[in-house]
Amino acid sequence: MLWTAIVVVSGLVIRRAPLHLPLLVSKYGGSILWGAMVYAIFVVVFPKRRPFEVGIAASIFALMVELFKLVHAPALDAFRLTLAGQLLIGRFFSFADIFAYWAAIVMFAAVNNAKQKQNHRSKPSP
Repeated sequence: MLWTAIVVVSGLVIRRAPLHLPLLVSKYGGSILWGAMVYAIFVVVFPKRRPFEVGIAASIFALMVELFKLVHAPALDAFRLTLAGQLLIGRFFSFADIFAYWAAIVMFAAVNNAKQKQNHRSKPSP
Protein backbone atom coordinates (compact mmCIF):
# COMPACT_ATOMS: atom_id res chain seq x y z
CA MET A 1 0.00 0.00 0.00
CA LEU A 2 2.99 2.29 0.55
CA TRP A 3 3.75 2.17 -3.19
CA THR A 4 0.20 3.23 -3.95
CA ALA A 5 0.55 6.25 -1.67
CA ILE A 6 3.87 7.17 -3.28
CA VAL A 7 2.31 6.93 -6.74
CA VAL A 8 -0.67 9.08 -5.70
CA VAL A 9 1.56 11.78 -4.22
CA SER A 10 3.83 11.69 -7.29
CA GLY A 11 0.81 12.08 -9.57
CA LEU A 12 -0.43 15.06 -7.58
CA VAL A 13 3.00 16.68 -7.73
CA ILE A 14 3.26 16.17 -11.50
CA ARG A 15 -0.21 17.57 -12.11
CA ARG A 16 -0.32 20.39 -9.54
CA ALA A 17 3.19 21.60 -8.65
CA PRO A 18 4.81 24.25 -10.88
CA LEU A 19 7.72 22.01 -11.91
CA HIS A 20 7.95 23.31 -15.50
CA LEU A 21 8.17 19.75 -16.81
CA PRO A 22 8.05 19.00 -20.53
CA LEU A 23 4.48 19.04 -21.86
CA LEU A 24 4.35 15.27 -22.46
CA VAL A 25 5.49 14.56 -18.90
CA SER A 26 3.03 16.96 -17.31
CA LYS A 27 0.17 15.84 -19.59
CA TYR A 28 0.65 12.06 -19.49
CA GLY A 29 2.77 11.59 -16.37
CA GLY A 30 -0.33 11.70 -14.19
CA SER A 31 -2.11 9.21 -16.45
CA ILE A 32 0.85 6.85 -16.34
CA LEU A 33 0.96 7.11 -12.56
CA TRP A 34 -2.82 6.58 -12.36
CA GLY A 35 -2.41 3.35 -14.35
CA ALA A 36 0.41 2.32 -12.00
CA MET A 37 -1.81 3.06 -9.00
CA VAL A 38 -4.63 0.94 -10.43
CA TYR A 39 -2.20 -1.95 -10.96
CA ALA A 40 -0.82 -1.58 -7.41
CA ILE A 41 -4.32 -1.61 -5.92
CA PHE A 42 -5.24 -4.71 -7.93
CA VAL A 43 -2.08 -6.45 -6.67
CA VAL A 44 -3.23 -5.78 -3.11
CA VAL A 45 -6.79 -6.93 -3.83
CA PHE A 46 -5.65 -10.08 -5.72
CA PRO A 47 -2.35 -11.03 -4.03
CA LYS A 48 -2.33 -14.67 -5.18
CA ARG A 49 -2.91 -13.92 -8.87
CA ARG A 50 -0.12 -13.88 -11.41
CA PRO A 51 1.06 -10.43 -12.61
CA PHE A 52 -0.36 -11.14 -16.08
CA GLU A 53 -3.83 -11.82 -14.63
CA VAL A 54 -3.67 -8.74 -12.41
CA GLY A 55 -2.55 -6.69 -15.40
CA ILE A 56 -5.49 -7.85 -17.51
CA ALA A 57 -7.96 -7.03 -14.72
CA ALA A 58 -6.35 -3.62 -14.08
CA SER A 59 -6.36 -2.85 -17.82
CA ILE A 60 -10.06 -3.66 -18.13
CA PHE A 61 -10.83 -1.54 -15.07
CA ALA A 62 -8.82 1.40 -16.46
CA LEU A 63 -10.62 1.11 -19.80
CA MET A 64 -13.99 1.05 -18.06
CA VAL A 65 -13.14 4.15 -16.02
CA GLU A 66 -12.10 5.98 -19.19
CA LEU A 67 -15.26 4.89 -21.02
CA PHE A 68 -17.29 6.05 -18.01
CA LYS A 69 -16.19 9.60 -18.90
CA LEU A 70 -18.57 9.36 -21.85
CA VAL A 71 -21.51 9.09 -19.41
CA HIS A 72 -22.98 12.44 -18.43
CA ALA A 73 -25.47 13.35 -15.73
CA PRO A 74 -25.71 16.62 -13.78
CA ALA A 75 -24.53 15.16 -10.45
CA LEU A 76 -21.74 13.19 -12.11
CA ASP A 77 -20.54 16.20 -14.10
CA ALA A 78 -20.60 18.30 -10.92
CA PHE A 79 -18.46 15.68 -9.16
CA ARG A 80 -16.01 15.70 -12.08
CA LEU A 81 -15.40 19.41 -11.44
CA THR A 82 -14.13 18.68 -7.91
CA LEU A 83 -10.53 17.71 -7.18
CA ALA A 84 -11.65 14.26 -6.01
CA GLY A 85 -13.67 13.80 -9.19
CA GLN A 86 -10.77 14.86 -11.39
CA LEU A 87 -8.38 12.49 -9.64
CA LEU A 88 -10.68 9.48 -9.41
CA ILE A 89 -12.64 9.49 -12.65
CA GLY A 90 -11.28 12.39 -14.68
CA ARG A 91 -13.19 14.87 -16.78
CA PHE A 92 -12.64 14.14 -20.46
CA PHE A 93 -12.43 10.94 -22.51
CA SER A 94 -9.06 10.38 -24.18
CA PHE A 95 -7.72 7.48 -26.22
CA ALA A 96 -4.21 8.67 -25.35
CA ASP A 97 -4.97 8.25 -21.64
CA ILE A 98 -6.04 4.65 -22.23
CA PHE A 99 -2.68 3.92 -23.83
CA ALA A 100 -0.86 5.70 -21.00
CA TYR A 101 -2.73 3.60 -18.42
CA TRP A 102 -2.01 0.40 -20.30
CA ALA A 103 1.68 1.28 -20.76
CA ALA A 104 2.05 1.75 -17.02
CA ILE A 105 0.15 -1.43 -16.22
CA VAL A 106 2.27 -3.47 -18.63
CA MET A 107 5.47 -1.97 -17.24
CA PHE A 108 4.51 -2.58 -13.61
CA ALA A 109 3.26 -6.10 -14.36
CA ALA A 110 6.59 -6.90 -16.04
CA VAL A 111 8.54 -5.56 -13.05
CA ASN A 112 6.27 -7.45 -10.65
CA ASN A 113 6.69 -10.65 -12.67
CA ALA A 114 10.49 -10.32 -12.67
CA LYS A 115 10.46 -9.65 -8.92
CA GLN A 116 8.32 -12.72 -8.28
CA LYS A 117 10.63 -14.91 -10.38
CA GLN A 118 13.66 -13.56 -8.53
CA ASN A 119 12.02 -14.20 -5.16
CA HIS A 120 11.07 -17.72 -6.26
CA ARG A 121 14.66 -18.49 -7.34
CA SER A 122 16.19 -17.14 -4.17
CA LYS A 123 14.01 -19.26 -1.85
CA PRO A 124 15.80 -22.36 -0.55
CA SER A 125 14.30 -25.73 -1.48
CA PRO A 126 12.64 -27.65 1.37
